[in-house]
Amino acid sequence: MPKEEIDELYLNNPYYIAPDGEVGQQAFAVIREAIRKEGMVAIGKVVFTSREHIIALEARGNGLLGITLRYPYEVRDEKDYFDDIPDENIPKDMLDLAAHIVKTKEGHFDPSKFDDQYEDALKDLLKKKQEGRPIERPERRESTNVVNLMEALRRSVEASGKSSAGKEKARSSASRSTSEKAEQPKRKKARRAS
Repeated sequence: MPKEEIDELYLNNPYYIAPDGEVGQQAFAVIREAIRKEGMVAIGKVVFTSREHIIALEARGNGLLGITLRYPYEVRDEKDYFDDIPDENIPKDMLDLAAHIVKTKEGHFDPSKFDDQYEDALKDLLKKKQEGRPIERPERRESTNVVNLMEALRRSVEASGKSSAGKEKARSSASRSTSEKAEQPKRKKARRAS
């Protein structure tokens, strides 16, 4: 089947798959190259920890990448979470400014830049505790319930330092803005899709 047909919600865990010994190498290579040539993924079943999983196999380098898939009962329906979100009438100037910010923040996927700050802080805390150093309680941040979205967008543009045209547009549109303050909508707790 084409990989594009698999909804991302169903993707679970990736595994590298390699042949086990010389006997299966040729059969493995044939399957791998057939999948690659057709631009498809193969769907199969595998048992891990006494449970059967559906797995999608795709060619990757000299091996296969197997991604276990969730069963339909493991995937929640997005309508249960998104249906009560009202359609907003977004002012054009606000959307243009936000699009400008997105453009200036554009980049490429680089997982080497991912940093687990929670784990780093936990390691630091444990090190301090082992060394007998005092541990300070972090200060609580005060949050406000009122946000001026245009002002926040303008500050973001100014912080990027690349937006002289965007700043001017933000100033003129902020003065025309009909609502200076907008209350934050009540937010649902974030939930995993699976």
